[in-house]
Amino acid sequence: MGVFRSAWVSLGIVPALLVAGCNAAAPSAPTAPSAEAVAREVKAAVRTQVDAYATLDQAKAASILAPDIKTFFHGEPDVVGKAAAENAIKAQFALPAVKLEVSDESVDVAASGDLAVYHAQYRFGFTNPETKQPVVEVGNWVAIFKRQPDGVMKLSTDIVADTPTPSPAQP
Repeated sequence: MGVFRSAWVSLGIVPALLVAGCNAAAPSAPTAPSAEAVAREVKAAVRTQVDAYATLDQAKAASILAPDIKTFFHGEPDVVGKAAAENAIKAQFALPAVKLEVSDESVDVAASGDLAVYHAQYRFGFTNPETKQPVVEVGNWVAIFKRQPDGVMKLSTDIVADTPTPSPAQP
């Protein structure tokens, strides 16, 4: 009877284990960060760059750039790659009285949380190297951020388009 009982126990345990295995939760894919969290991350990256312009900290300004960044600035040749973008930042920092401000920020976030489009109005002040006169440029800034393999959102595509400069009477 011992063998017969062992068979029943074995038959009872095996199906129970199979059922338990079927009911076990399968490993789930990582959940995407919330759109609000991604928007905060992107705005913090932009704030890092704006603050870097205030202190002329080239390394800090470049810290938000993706390795394959592409930049499109009105009237300038396209810039491709982080080294070229760092050189563009260096050239901007060489201009006297550089100041960057942003306003009316918005961030649209993909459902995956791996892509975000930042938009803001910008004011970029500097001294024209030819005329030695102060210049304030205003316009639209569209920046596309992509999540990198290390999990950090980095600036991947940067589009800056100026609009008519406000008259002296306008703020």
